[in-house]
Amino acid sequence: MSKMWAGRTDGKTEKIADDFNSSIHFDSRMYKQDIRGSMAHALMLGAQGIITKAEADILIDGLKTVLDDIENGSLAFNMDCEDIHMFVEQVLTERIGDVGKKLHTARSRNDQVALDMRMYLLEQNDEITALLKKVVSVLVNKAEENKSVIMPGYTHLQRAQPITFGHHLLAYAMMLLRDIDRLKDCKKRTNISPIGSCALAGTTFNTDRRFEAAQLGFEGICLNSIDGVSDRDFCLELLSDLSVLMMHLSRLSEEIILWSSWEFKFIELSDSYTTGSSIMPQKKNPDMAELIRGKTGRVYGDLMALLTTMKGLPLAYNKDMQEDKEGVFDAVDTVIMCLKVLEGMLNTMNVNSANMLKAAQKGFINATDLADYLVNKGLPFRAAYKISGQIVSECIKNDKVLETLTLDEYKQFSELFDEDVFTAVDLTTCVERRISEGGTSLKCVEQQIDFVKKELNND
Repeated sequence: MSKMWAGRTDGKTEKIADDFNSSIHFDSRMYKQDIRGSMAHALMLGAQGIITKAEADILIDGLKTVLDDIENGSLAFNMDCEDIHMFVEQVLTERIGDVGKKLHTARSRNDQVALDMRMYLLEQNDEITALLKKVVSVLVNKAEENKSVIMPGYTHLQRAQPITFGHHLLAYAMMLLRDIDRLKDCKKRTNISPIGSCALAGTTFNTDRRFEAAQLGFEGICLNSIDGVSDRDFCLELLSDLSVLMMHLSRLSEEIILWSSWEFKFIELSDSYTTGSSIMPQKKNPDMAELIRGKTGRVYGDLMALLTTMKGLPLAYNKDMQEDKEGVFDAVDTVIMCLKVLEGMLNTMNVNSANMLKAAQKGFINATDLADYLVNKGLPFRAAYKISGQIVSECIKNDKVLETLTLDEYKQFSELFDEDVFTAVDLTTCVERRISEGGTSLKCVEQQIDFVKKELNND
């Protein structure tokens, strides 16, 4: 096949070189963005008198037929073409003749591919954000259902203090709200048009870059043509945001894996989101959660790959930058699939509140409240801390818990103890007394639920 860039060279390359150089097998997914961008470019060329308005209309009508035929399946991608840009231009020229050769006036594939990537990632950003909101909505609904369900809160994976399951789930909701905010912020810097930067230095034609950008819904243009074609920080920022998001999904998945084990049995996942073993009939494996956890490393790798690709490149465009697409596409596809699976997995899981309460009762997670009780009686905290620790140690030796000690046993450690100590160490009391904003009391959890719901509605 004759190359459209043949001129300085004869355009004849070895097949292995063509295969190595080609990107159409992965950049063809941007066909909509490429054709939309070309329509806007043709409109601008006509409006500026660079081509006639009649020629612009022919180009736009021809591009519409190309788009329609790809959409309805009557036009297949030609994998012998170097990239999606060449494919569209070639088909267009075959259909409308020499007018098609005027489409590429005042632009380069360098600014064209940067335009396509920005347009594509703006759409993917919106899709990921919408899916994130669905996951947050499931989390806040589950939190509301379980706002009074007591469970042990952990530090160092050791039972630490009593909290509610609703409070715990809301921690992830808050993390994901920040992920939504990061994606929104990333979108601002992506929503800038590079078209008209051409190869690197702009063009001699009297173009109207702002008109063309406005036709495509961009909020502005790249103000330096070299920067417009040679940087991929909008890709890197998205990959960074997606890496943070996947870290949050991985942590939640890790807890789902722990909670669904026989050792915890805090939740049971639906059969629809688990698998069995090929040899052990009793197994119910949380494979979906494990895959989300595992795919986090994949997204991290996509970020590191592009950072490494970009770190040593001189300005302006270099072919190395073709390596941006597969990693970004992979990360986007991975995150979208993980969010879809996670939403269903969370929505269908059953909560075992009885097991959560049993675990909370056995871990001496009310020991801090016991110390606080003595502080409220006038004892310095460090002295109260020591006495509480001694009582816990004694309970462990005698296979008791704080709730089952007698008042006489308490008084062996301090005369400050009275009948009200049993109210103080009751787990429900422990939870309800944590009234600081953001805490685990019912009122605080309800405030957090309201906040999350308002944030979802505001967006």
